[in-house]
Amino acid sequence: MGEGLYKTIRESGTDEFTEKRSRFIGNSMPVSSEKEALDFVSSIKSKYWDANHNVYAYIIREGGIQRFSDDGEPQGTAGIPVLDVLKKGGLTDTVVVVTRYFGGILLGAGGLVRAYSHGAKIAVEAAGIKQMRPAFRLEMDTDYSLYGKIAYILPKYHIQEPENDFGAAVRMRFTIAAELFERFKKELTELTNGAVYPYIQQELYADIPLDE
Repeated sequence: MGEGLYKTIRESGTDEFTEKRSRFIGNSMPVSSEKEALDFVSSIKSKYWDANHNVYAYIIREGGIQRFSDDGEPQGTAGIPVLDVLKKGGLTDTVVVVTRYFGGILLGAGGLVRAYSHGAKIAVEAAGIKQMRPAFRLEMDTDYSLYGKIAYILPKYHIQEPENDFGAAVRMRFTIAAELFERFKKELTELTNGAVYPYIQQELYADIPLDE
């Protein structure tokens, strides 16, 4: 793992199971702020307004925020197990809500912990996980005689979101992992005899799988 990497979920996910006639529904969503997380919790509570419990947990990268709620379940049996699934998975910028429709049979403290953990786990699995890494959005101009050479070397640098404008010259824009930038710049300089220079337009985090 390099410096600055973090994991989050790829998209919203939902899954469910039944345990001793209690129905558990896990919902997850990638978020970037506490407000987004709480808005998601509210939307799930509205959707399942007739459920017995809507237990949630979320971790937000900005400010290192971690919150959970048992929503009426016995203390320590619901919100913390959901939060633990996120922590053990190394996930951030993620919110999970596990909804329970009580089926009339008590699960006991250990049974609740296992059920809420499982509800969170399947919600995360349904969403998928991605690893975010520091990246640069680059822009550079090249003439047509060099464009083919440059395009040929791009795949080995795991380039993301390539955009080309073909005018009098070719304006190329793409995202590259920050850790590959210096090597790319060096090869580009050698390849074009310094005629093409990549300018950093933006620093961001991107889902760029590298060969580890």
